[in-house]
Amino acid sequence: MSGDQIFQLFAYLLPSVVTGAIAFYFFRMHTNNEEGRRRFLLHKDSQKDTLPVRLQAYERMVLFLERIAINNLVVRVAPQGQDKAKYENLLIKQVENEFDHNLSQQIYMTDECWNIIKAAKSATIQIIRSAGMSEADSADKLREDILNQTMEKQSPSATALSFVKKEIGELW
Repeated sequence: MSGDQIFQLFAYLLPSVVTGAIAFYFFRMHTNNEEGRRRFLLHKDSQKDTLPVRLQAYERMVLFLERIAINNLVVRVAPQGQDKAKYENLLIKQVENEFDHNLSQQIYMTDECWNIIKAAKSATIQIIRSAGMSEADSADKLREDILNQTMEKQSPSATALSFVKKEIGELW
């Protein structure tokens, strides 16, 4: 083969190779777009199915936070006697039971939100325990001390509730 024939062969092959490379590029771009579109549609469909479940989980956690809010808890759970320690334990048990009842909801919310809810529960128990160390001599007096402690500052439940509301707002 002479140099002239090689040049002619190269001249014929070059446009074919360039056309093939461009076709491959556009085909690859098209398949990537289609894959992205399918992924988006799948995500959209799954979100349509999971959003109501997630919202229900957030609703349950809002109810939990409202139920363990100190002022609501102390009004809802009356002392069964005058023993201060028994009333303290009863309040803590109520908070723990409410929390245990809603443990499964954590899979539907972010870790940050769940940790804030756990912190609110722990802070509520801590408030009850610190009031239990007061000089109150009866359950009714303990009840008063607990309420007085929370009058001056925002309850842990209220702080967690505002975070939950913010996170729900981000779902839209």
